[in-house]
Formats: sequence, C-alpha cells, structure tokens
Amino acid sequence: MKKIFLLFACSLVLGATTFAQRYAVIDTKYILDRMPDYKSAQKNLDVIAEGWQKEISKQEAELNKMYVDFDAEKVMLSDDLRKKREDQLFVKEKALRDLQRQRFGFEGDLFKKRQELIKPVQDKVYNAVQKLAVQRGYDFILDKSEGITVIFADPKLEKSEDVLKELGVK
Repeated sequence: MKKIFLLFACSLVLGATTFAQRYAVIDTKYILDRMPDYKSAQKNLDVIAEGWQKEISKQEAELNKMYVDFDAEKVMLSDDLRKKREDQLFVKEKALRDLQRQRFGFEGDLFKKRQELIKPVQDKVYNAVQKLAVQRGYDFILDKSEGITVIFADPKLEKSEDVLKELGVK
C-alpha cells in the first residue's frame, strides 16, 4: 500500500512539473518609448498630422468667412443668387467633412501612415519577443502596457530590458 501511495505521489509531482508553464511579463509601451526608431517615426507622424490639421483649419476658416459674408449679404441677394450661395456653402462644407474623414477617419491617411511608419518598429519588437520566448522556453509572454491583461506582476518576471537588449537598444 505504501508503495502504491509513493508511486502515486511521485507521478503526481512529475505530472505537475511537466505541465508547469513558464511565462514572462513585458511592457511594450516602455520598450517602444525607449526605441529611437519608434521616437522618430512618432515625431514624423506628428509633423504630418499637424500639417493636415493646419490644412483643415485653413479650410474651416475660409468656410466660416463664407458664412459670415453670406449672412451679411443675404438680405440683399435675389432668391436665385441666395440659393446659389447656399449651394456653394453646402459643397464647401461637404468637401471639408470629406477631407477630415480622408485624413483622420477610420482607415484614413493618418491610419495608413501610422501603419507605414510604426508597424515595422512594432514588428521588430514582436520578433524580438518571439525570439526571447523561444530561447528561454517561455510558454506565455504577457503585455502589461495597457494595464488590462495583468493586474499584478512580480518584478522578477519583467523582461522588457531583455527585449531592448535583443533589439540592441540601451
């Protein structure tokens, strides 16, 4: 009976160690903020977005001036001329909304530019994380950057510095 109990206990311990999973925690925001490639891509993206915003602001100012002028002249215009000016205002306003949507809308120019500039840097981080996981035998690597997936992480599990070393960033 003792032998059976001992055999059962040994098999239980062996089974538990075979199914034990290794994991690590990283902070991708911390990693990206320390990468020069990411910083320059983000600055470039900010400059482009600022230029597009200035373009939109200029057109908004033109539209507002058109509305002010129209309000001032409305009483003196004939019905046909007033209708024509209202149509011009409508077309200008629609063009402005379309431009805003084209530049900053879902899958607009800003989204595409972000994909073009930042995705390669994110891919480098992903590849470094994947390489680290394979080299060190991790089953899971959790990202705590958004604060959603990890409530508590033991600091000794933090491997962001290792990913930075893998990327050659100091």
